[in-house]
Amino acid sequence: MLIGHKKFKFCLRICSWLMMVKLSFAVFGSDGFVAGPLFGQFSLTLDSGHRTEAVGPFFYSQEIDSGKTWAIPPLFSHDSDPAVEMKEYNVLYPVLTCERFGTEYRWQLGQLLSFSGGEDPRGFSEKRFTLFPLYFQQRSSNASENYTALVPFYGHLKNRLFRDGIFFVMFPIYSETRKRDVITENYLYPFFDVSRGNGMHGWQFWPLVGAKHKVVTTQTNGFGEVETVAGYDKFFALWPIHFYQNTGIGTGDPAKFRADLPFYAVLRSPKRDSTSVLWPFFTWVDDREEKYHEWEGPYPLVVVARGAGKTTTRVWPLFSRAHNDTLESDYYLWPLYRYDWLHSGALDYRRTRILIYLFANVTEKNVDTGSQRRRVDLWPFFDYHRDFNGNQRLQILALIEPVLPNNQGVERNWSPLWSLWRSESNPQSGATSQSLLWNFYRRDRSPGAKNFSLLFGLFQYQSDAKLGKLRLLYLSALKWHLPAETATK
Repeated sequence: MLIGHKKFKFCLRICSWLMMVKLSFAVFGSDGFVAGPLFGQFSLTLDSGHRTEAVGPFFYSQEIDSGKTWAIPPLFSHDSDPAVEMKEYNVLYPVLTCERFGTEYRWQLGQLLSFSGGEDPRGFSEKRFTLFPLYFQQRSSNASENYTALVPFYGHLKNRLFRDGIFFVMFPIYSETRKRDVITENYLYPFFDVSRGNGMHGWQFWPLVGAKHKVVTTQTNGFGEVETVAGYDKFFALWPIHFYQNTGIGTGDPAKFRADLPFYAVLRSPKRDSTSVLWPFFTWVDDREEKYHEWEGPYPLVVVARGAGKTTTRVWPLFSRAHNDTLESDYYLWPLYRYDWLHSGALDYRRTRILIYLFANVTEKNVDTGSQRRRVDLWPFFDYHRDFNGNQRLQILALIEPVLPNNQGVERNWSPLWSLWRSESNPQSGATSQSLLWNFYRRDRSPGAKNFSLLFGLFQYQSDAKLGKLRLLYLSALKWHLPAETATK
């Protein structure tokens, strides 16, 4: 009887707590009630939508316009947007991912096992299965696009592994690859091959000797204009020791390259001359096209370049300063400090890093409009963003974000686990929010309204332009009318 009585009292407390939560919803409304880290529901600060969080960092859902996301970090997340026909699933990201955009889809397990498909530009449907690197398969409504490959025994592939076509039998004994109009037959890859196509023929018995010759040809570009495709003669012996190459044949910049490494390497062309002795340690460069001279020795420790196109002074790892009219790259006590600058059109890009990932400050500015985007990372302590609209977000801690910046998979599946503090502000709407320990403390402000919650929602305050409300232990404690000018102070 005593055990039954204790169970009854426990159930009664749970029911009482649930009743108080229900009453809180009735008073505060379903949006704006926070009893974090157990439960919280609130409007988004940086977007138009709302978000629900529960059980600390282990569940959330949110809606932004037509997009919806819900997740159980780090186990699972689902993101969808019917407006662009997009769906994405992640299980222990990046172990298992599934993505769909319209008719295109891809399902993969650790980059090793994958299913994908959709329509190609000609409208044919395709389905692909890969067990990398052992099995490759594609089935298409266009039968000529079908292929099957079982490595290393036998197979065909199309538009895979950076080649337009691949055929092999008992690889590496025999394989044939095609890239555009060039076909290469390999025997005991990579030791012997014969290549031909597009005015070219060649052979090699690597690493002993090899040669390729290509005549000057023409092609029509995407604008319907006829272009010249340069010819060349290439020969090597005892790779990587002896090289003899004539390139750019038939163009305005033919080049001759001769090398017997590591003794010397010489390049001569109308636009650039380069001479190396005891390659790659000592090199002299005269770049007439970019308008600079460069001395390297011993490379990469010491580099000096002077001219309109490039100015460099490097004594690695002590310091390096390199710049021209649109680029700059400097470092001191590499990798302690590094600075990069790029100016291209309206874009002004600057990045400062200390110890590579320990600290990074990146700014992108539109010099025409004056708008600026900024990101600051101090690993593993915080991650700060400001977009071109002035929206700002600060997160403490940030264990992976500085190493993989702007990775939505990390932000969706892992960031909630260690986001001890979140602060957001939206200057256009005037909304701000702060959250500590997964809404153990949460404060939301917007023009005409304010919400405050503390200690699992045991202390809650809400006000709008007319009314203020205070609840203690989920029970209504006080209500009062507010002058409009003091409602959001």
